Amino acid sequence: MVSINQLKGYKFFKGFTDEELKKLADIATEESYKSGLQLWKKGDPANKAYFLEEGKVLLVMDAYMGPQRPPMQVTVDIVTKGEGMGWSSVVEPYLYTLGARCIDDSKVITLDAVKLRNIFNEDVALGFKFMHATAKVVATRLTHTEIILVGERGLSILSE
Repeated sequence: MVSINQLKGYKFFKGFTDEELKKLADIATEESYKSGLQLWKKGDPANKAYFLEEGKVLLVMDAYMGPQRPPMQVTVDIVTKGEGMGWSSVVEPYLYTLGARCIDDSKVITLDAVKLRNIFNEDVALGFKFMHATAKVVATRLTHTEIILVGERGLSILSE
């Protein structure tokens, strides 16, 4: 059972009322995963939103280097304690856009996507708050990706 206080420990839920957190805690579960486990692959149905309590998770994309080579996994971001992942669970078409792999034994709080979206349909204000927090996560990921791309581009120009 997940408590309201556990959810309050996440920056994602800052500004949520106890009543709103109770609705989310009622559909939340705690899960544990071993290091090396792939939680999902790009294109898998996004059936859960995740909030990391312990461990580290890599968010990865497959880079295709040609028809004769297997895809290479490129790390886009590293999710650490207190962060959320799996925003695709609340954004159509509800398919994960990256892969996720545990690099440490990890403990997470999950929210069932269908139940979560049903709550949003019943409580639009809660849905708005959740989507606003989700947008912040997406913006942060885009910033991290931009930093990585600019850094790699800068290195390639310097090495020419």
